[in-house]
Amino acid sequence: MQWSFSIGTVAGSQIRIHLTFFLLLAWVALVYMQEGGASAAIEGVLFISAIFACVVLHELGHALAARRYGIKTPTITLLPIGGVASLERMPEDPRKEIVVALAGPLVNVVIAFVLIVFLGAGLDLSTAAALEDPAAGFLARLAAINVILVLFNLIPAFPMDGGRVLRALLATRYSRVRATEMAARVGQAAAFVFGFLGLMSGNPLLVFVAIFVYIAAAGEAQGTGMQDIARSLRVRDAMITRYEALGPGATLGEAAELLLKTTQHEFPVLDMNGTMTGVLLRRDLVAGLEQAGRDGLVDGFVNRDVPAIAETEGLETALDLIQQKGKPAVAVRGRDGMLVGYVTMENLAELMLIRTAVDHAD
Repeated sequence: MQWSFSIGTVAGSQIRIHLTFFLLLAWVALVYMQEGGASAAIEGVLFISAIFACVVLHELGHALAARRYGIKTPTITLLPIGGVASLERMPEDPRKEIVVALAGPLVNVVIAFVLIVFLGAGLDLSTAAALEDPAAGFLARLAAINVILVLFNLIPAFPMDGGRVLRALLATRYSRVRATEMAARVGQAAAFVFGFLGLMSGNPLLVFVAIFVYIAAAGEAQGTGMQDIARSLRVRDAMITRYEALGPGATLGEAAELLLKTTQHEFPVLDMNGTMTGVLLRRDLVAGLEQAGRDGLVDGFVNRDVPAIAETEGLETALDLIQQKGKPAVAVRGRDGMLVGYVTMENLAELMLIRTAVDHAD
């Protein structure tokens, strides 16, 4: 994720902090400083940091449960609205998905249990209503936060934990694609409720959560639909075969002219043997023009993280490389090993729209 940096690796997952998280800490410090001075500001920052430590443990719960099923979690990123565990994929077996989804909230249950039973943190409704009041006690408020995290995450708003449980339960009766579509609609409806409550209460974080849930629900529904379609196709069925390519000695000015003349958003870069060595993305072309001008060579701005696969492979392989591995494109080799086309997320999305329209027409 852009604008984030790593602070270490735990259980095979890289823990990253988004820079906006520090804006939250600065805002908390400022508010508490105005109310109680430096000591209150330090206490407020420590309390928020403790909350997000619990959030990291929550996400690690998901990661460890997923690892049990052979699924890796490359990164866990802390944002002002919470944590995001980037699992390579979710288990398609509904029972396994439920285990992975509930593993996170279960960690918060354990944390709250330890704080209350072993560390003597008192927990009642008055504590839950006074989370911003240091007089309520550090441990008591932290226990209350963990209980709230459990309850909030179990709201059936896909793709939150409760929404994933809902999707898994629906998948026992419907196809996974249909179950995802239904769960996504519930999640987006919940997002409208979150947004309304956030606006009415003046809580910006709840508004951000609403936006995140709405967008993420739509994205997951689209991704699941793509996976379903990809299982029935080969790479040759989706690859781009008509395109303008650039040679290693091409200039950024030449690439800019092709950008204006064609509908391409990216340009394969070929070596003297016709092998695809990388791809020039539109954003990199724009950055290159700003830095080196029209006479600059494209070679210095090429994204070379482009894997190559055979045209006979399943389209699901290409989708996994782009969607899960974050590759900008996938080069496609013919039987003679030469480049015959390439695949991008954009043309996969177009293919999905066409297939969906055909299916609905039938």
